Amino acid sequence: MRQQQPAKTTKAVTRPRLGVFKFASCDGCQLSVLNLEDELVALGQALDIVYFPEASSAMKAGPYDIVLVEGSITTSEDARRILNVREQARTLITIGACATAGGIQALRNWADVEAFKRAVYPSPQYIDSLGASTPISEHVRVDYELWGCPIDKGQLLRLLIDLLAGVQPRLPTQSVCLECKRQGHVCVMVARGLPCLGPVTRTGCGAICPGMGRDCYGCFGPAEGPSAGPGLPPNTASLASRFHHDLQLIPVEVLRRFRGINGHAKPFKDESHAWEDA
Repeated sequence: MRQQQPAKTTKAVTRPRLGVFKFASCDGCQLSVLNLEDELVALGQALDIVYFPEASSAMKAGPYDIVLVEGSITTSEDARRILNVREQARTLITIGACATAGGIQALRNWADVEAFKRAVYPSPQYIDSLGASTPISEHVRVDYELWGCPIDKGQLLRLLIDLLAGVQPRLPTQSVCLECKRQGHVCVMVARGLPCLGPVTRTGCGAICPGMGRDCYGCFGPAEGPSAGPGLPPNTASLASRFHHDLQLIPVEVLRRFRGINGHAKPFKDESHAWEDA
């Protein structure tokens, strides 16, 4: 008589838990996550997306294995909330210019915020706003940063795949100029005299603007890499000098080139300060 074999039991596989949090932002980077489309279905099979208010009302408490954070810190409530998010996150990734550099709203860092409140709101005394818009890294430890306005969805997908595979992610830090050369774009600064920030801006966008014949305006933040050395800032002073002396930009125009979407990022901020009294 054959002995009956015990039934095999299958152990449930626990998927890493993903949370997506928003602070002061336009939601564009979260939409980039949703724009993964077909890949999002596969990602949902590999990750347990448990907190994502932009996509679902079914929200679960932490802790989380991976947290994506969009937006800058602009209120005292935000400053407290990000501390709680960091405590719940094993790996925290900032996504987009707002989270990595303060965003376009960081332009207020050079202005009178109280005057803005009085000009915009009928009852400014009810507006709880900090005097500056700051990136997430100024408040908590950040593990990885995805730059861009908005982020590149392909870059996000590669980062998440690397984390799931246990591979150390390698994010591009080279300048947009290298991307232009790879794609065969004619240099808009050399050929058309446009004040392009490509030499000091990190790649990631696919050189969209130069590919369309217009100048880069730095939406992927300061570059690093071979021209400056890994982890070192780009040579913004040389580029600014060319804008002024060769392209005939007056000092305030040079300042405005660096004080844009990523104007609060240190290399761009420092260069803009250098032209304030020029």
